[in-house]
Amino acid sequence: VQLQASGGGSVQAGGSLRLSCAASGRTFSSYTIGWFRQAPGKEREFVAAISRSGSTPYYADSVKGRFTISRDSAKNTAYLQMNSLKPEDTAVYYCAASGRIILTMIRRSSEYPYWGQGTLVTVSS
Repeated sequence: VQLQASGGGSVQAGGSLRLSCAASGRTFSSYTIGWFRQAPGKEREFVAAISRSGSTPYYADSVKGRFTISRDSAKNTAYLQMNSLKPEDTAVYYCAASGRIILTMIRRSSEYPYWGQGTLVTVSS
């Protein structure tokens, strides 16, 4: 599967952005989708993930209540709605996919073999 992330940009604190992750192929629903981010000088970190059915979302504590992950299998696209953005949310955001993942490891970037290019989110205070 090939992934294309988009929707990044610059926004003031408290603002919102919606990231999209468009996937190629007909088996989009077979993949768990994850969003990760990497801030300058920091390691890549888990942000959110959604199960293949779309029924179960997972979030990092730092974004819980502010971010919402979703997917639309008809459009082969996953989304990350980001509200109440903070300057510490500034990072390059990546979407990733895994065809086989143990749910206890869903937050590990090493469990995702397929990655899109990043999209930059900048939040100013």
